[in-house]
Amino acid sequence: MKTRAEREAKGRRGETLAAWYLRLKGWRILAQRVKTPRGEIDLIARRGGTVAFVEVKWRERAADLDHAIDAYRLRRVAAAAEAVAHRYAKDADVQRIDVLLLAPGHWPRHMANALIF
Repeated sequence: MKTRAEREAKGRRGETLAAWYLRLKGWRILAQRVKTPRGEIDLIARRGGTVAFVEVKWRERAADLDHAIDAYRLRRVAAAAEAVAHRYAKDADVQRIDVLLLAPGHWPRHMANALIF
């Protein structure tokens, strides 16, 4: 079993890869690892008039990604996003929660609009 530090390091590498993937898709990364009293947001990205609060999940096996995100985690990200949205989004912007699922040897799965608020 991996230690907490090893899992944390892998998660950070996953977040770095996710940021590069989003940049290649035309997104600008506004912030990484934003901590709020309600939780943490892995990435905040903008493309045009859309601001995405992105939850990144990294797993060693692609099969494990199917169970990496659930409604509880999405609600935590949404609560954290609500706490800081005013810093990153303008009134006319679309704000959404996205999920990026990553595993070695597989293309990232970008779940846009996993939760719209």
